Amino acid sequence: MTTTQTHPGEAAAAQAQWQRICRVDALEPERGRAALVGTTQVALFLLHDGEIYAVSNRDPYSGAHVMSRGIVGTRGGVPTVASPMYKHVFDLRTGTCLDTQGKDERVLDVWPATVRDDELFLNMPEQR
Repeated sequence: MTTTQTHPGEAAAAQAQWQRICRVDALEPERGRAALVGTTQVALFLLHDGEIYAVSNRDPYSGAHVMSRGIVGTRGGVPTVASPMYKHVFDLRTGTCLDTQGKDERVLDVWPATVRDDELFLNMPEQR
């Protein structure tokens, strides 16, 4: 697997750089994994089609770091994750909330992912 995937709605990243996260075989299809990159908690999702998405692990509605435990699915062909807290559904490509349940719209940060030599890398701001 040597595809590069860049997704819209990426977190603003001054001084962003590719950072090694894990081996791809550490991810299970359709199940989330949490990773700590510097001080940022990231939720990683490997889909059955081989696409990998990286979003903030912090649920923007509850403030809990639980998105990696969310339910993966699709809506109209769009890959999604539903928060385990209040069941808000987010587009994994953009971080947009697809089901605000009458609340103000909030988004998840997303980061571009690439795979090189079976290793997953994310393009994230350098953290000290």
